[in-house]
Amino acid sequence: MPPRGADAQRLGGQMNALRALGVDQQVALLFLILFGLLSLASIAVLLRSFRAQHVEHSDAELRLLRDLRALWIGTVVFWLSWLSGPLGATLLFGVFSFLALREFITLAHTRRSDHRSLILAFFIVLPVQYLLVGLRSFDLFSVFIPVYVFLAVPVLSALAGDPHRFLERNAKIQWGITVCVFGLSHAPALLLLEFRNYAGRGAFLLFFLVVVAASAQIVQELASRWLRRRPVARHIDRSFSYRAWGAGALAAALVGTLLVWITPFRLWEAPLLGLVAGACGTLGDFVMRALKKDAGVHYWGNKSSVTGAVGLLDRVAPLCFAAPVFFHSVRWYSTLQA
Repeated sequence: MPPRGADAQRLGGQMNALRALGVDQQVALLFLILFGLLSLASIAVLLRSFRAQHVEHSDAELRLLRDLRALWIGTVVFWLSWLSGPLGATLLFGVFSFLALREFITLAHTRRSDHRSLILAFFIVLPVQYLLVGLRSFDLFSVFIPVYVFLAVPVLSALAGDPHRFLERNAKIQWGITVCVFGLSHAPALLLLEFRNYAGRGAFLLFFLVVVAASAQIVQELASRWLRRRPVARHIDRSFSYRAWGAGALAAALVGTLLVWITPFRLWEAPLLGLVAGACGTLGDFVMRALKKDAGVHYWGNKSSVTGAVGLLDRVAPLCFAAPVFFHSVRWYSTLQA
């Protein structure tokens, strides 16, 4: 049950005290907490791997290792975003989109006649989308790919004169652009949203998104091992169940509550937005597993490793789905506060 009376006042006072800290003080405290928790988790996983070094890791354990690494990567990304500012962060995520799209297209069935569409995707759509982010043209940024690009891709393919598996080829290219460019580009856009009394702190919103999405993914993997499994789609992933997914979403809500002091949200809004971001991220990862099953591979990049994930897309897939929903939810919230 939510805290009431004196407990609620005490909690509110603590959050207000944390919010009253300067930006540099908040960053220092945030990294002290985060690096401490990640270091403890990494040491625990390392000790466990030493004890079971002769035992083959299960798929769930490999995904847990992958998600722990994703948290480290997310922390580094936040640090780089903070140091480089909105422009540097936008360029950084633009590189991520390029690499993720390359991994996706590598496993998609394309033909020589698709080269025009692929050139459009990599060298026109991607830079224009991130340029619109940098210019804060959020209205055009929101419809550029779903409207204009989705019409342009099949037109270019048709002009190439190759009808073989036309719908399948174009659908895969459009889906790759949607996930790797449209979805991921919403992450740096968070840095450019404006709130009252929240100037210069947009990187905290990106940090909030990355941490709640990664936390939901990790808790879901753990819950899938501890709870009785009732797989939703066993031919895609035997570990995904509604119970595990719900546990991950609730964990994201809890983490969102703990991070409310770095956001412009009120105490009841932070867990709600954390719940939405975490739930969407885990569902997105589940969808990407279905795509990998269809392609007949275990990993984007089609290679195995001790972490269970080689490709960048394995690590950013939850963010690709969570970022658009979170961005537009937060943007809607910011218009209400204006």
